[in-house]
Amino acid sequence: MTTHIIIILSAFIAGYVALKLKFPPLVGFLLTGFLLHYFGIDDTTQIKQLADLGVTLLLFTIGLKLDIKMLIGKHIWLSSLIHNLLSSLYFVAALWALQWMGLSILQDLEIMQLVLIAFALSFSSTVFAIKTLQDKGVMNAVYGSLAIGVLVMQDIFAVVFMTVSSGKIPEVWALLLFTLPLIRPLFFRILDTVEHGEMLVLFGVFMALVVGAGLFSIVGLKADLGALVMGVMMSSHKKASELSKALFNIKELLLVCFFLDIGLTASVTLNALLFAIALVILLPIKGWLYFQVFDRFNFRVRTSVFGSLMLMNYSEFGLIVGGLAYKMGWLPGEMLVSIAIAVSLSFLISAPINNWSNEVYLGLSQFKSESSRLNTMDKMIDIGKAKVLVVGMGRIGSGVYDEMQKQFGDVVLGIEVNDHTVDKQKTEGRNVIQGDAVDSDFWERLKSLNNITLIFFAMPHHHANELGAKQLYKQNFKGMSTAIVEYADQVAPLKEIGVNAVFNVYREAGKGFALHAIEEFQPQKLVVNNPNKKISISL
Repeated sequence: MTTHIIIILSAFIAGYVALKLKFPPLVGFLLTGFLLHYFGIDDTTQIKQLADLGVTLLLFTIGLKLDIKMLIGKHIWLSSLIHNLLSSLYFVAALWALQWMGLSILQDLEIMQLVLIAFALSFSSTVFAIKTLQDKGVMNAVYGSLAIGVLVMQDIFAVVFMTVSSGKIPEVWALLLFTLPLIRPLFFRILDTVEHGEMLVLFGVFMALVVGAGLFSIVGLKADLGALVMGVMMSSHKKASELSKALFNIKELLLVCFFLDIGLTASVTLNALLFAIALVILLPIKGWLYFQVFDRFNFRVRTSVFGSLMLMNYSEFGLIVGGLAYKMGWLPGEMLVSIAIAVSLSFLISAPINNWSNEVYLGLSQFKSESSRLNTMDKMIDIGKAKVLVVGMGRIGSGVYDEMQKQFGDVVLGIEVNDHTVDKQKTEGRNVIQGDAVDSDFWERLKSLNNITLIFFAMPHHHANELGAKQLYKQNFKGMSTAIVEYADQVAPLKEIGVNAVFNVYREAGKGFALHAIEEFQPQKLVVNNPNKKISISL
């Protein structure tokens, strides 16, 4: 019990300090793991179990938001394949050079062992990328969708490798998994009836861990793949987004254990540390290869830069691949430790770099011109003759759109980053286009921006609204703007940016509720009792 208290206390302090220093908390969790291991706390069985649950839930929630049509696009599967090949070749050459230079940890390794290490290093971190994208509120941005698509393809490559190399053939019962879509209506009906509380959370955990991970594990397939597939299968349900949000906090808590576990399991030696540092030095070329591949598929410079920075790290799946190679006797244990340290260091470096990604892009954009033929995912769009923009067409944005259209007519335009939401809004009769409001180029390319008189920022994440407002006011926007917040401490930053009015969704909901009641009961007389007197209010 004392050990658990120390781990929780240390994780909280380190995460809080990292947060106040403008780093993602995961940086603090990683450092905590290393420090605790240094001081002799290395009993990580329970931490590892919780970490595995966190990764499984993460992949399930990815599946809930995954667009299969996007994965079969050439810019996803082909770019993933090309990068894995180029990256593996690059790391083989780099490792051979380090071996030739006399790095002791590599001296006794043969070329096929170097190929194995290179393959493990070619992967990027799914956990880090998804966590960072969620924290920034840009999961559905073009570069976010691109990064997620590449990572899912890499996960598939890893699963294929592990299945082939382990020598384990899936059970013949695995064929029955193809019948799962036949019972999807049953799962949908259950999801319809579990309402919105703890049963919704429990249903999500059940689908991810029992139906998904459990069934796949029983028939000899990777459990995490089962969670991902189950998430994809449930993604078309109308409550998929609500289910994902319901699982968010429990998933976040379990992922703290994932980052702690990386540090807690690494026994650092000098040779392992030196090799890990060498691997970190090799990272920029890996990021550059991502940029070159994305650029060849005609993505904008910003998308290519942001996507490359998001993927410029080493992966937990690389650790898993390395672990399997170690169990098979193909790699020494010290090599696995080096990869674990390199993964941790890559997170420590990648986290602040992604916080400064816009500055990196602005610097690089001076030297790289846009493609004359942009990828269809990345083309900018015309806003027509709109006078009012509603950015973020969720429940709040849809309500804003309807009221503004009722008041002012067909001068309202919705902006939404998610293409599924755009299609849904159009079928409901709203004028909505796809666009990424946190993208500085989006505002730069709006030729009619000066004609806009009012902009509503109604995206579900405060960070996205804040960043969108920053990008807007960099264009010297002269109209009015308003944004939603959930907490009082989010108001001042928006006001400093230039947002004219801020709407606290919780506080104002109460006011709106009261006004709604007054409007409903207007023809009647409302009697309010208190202990001292009876007040009769004419309405």
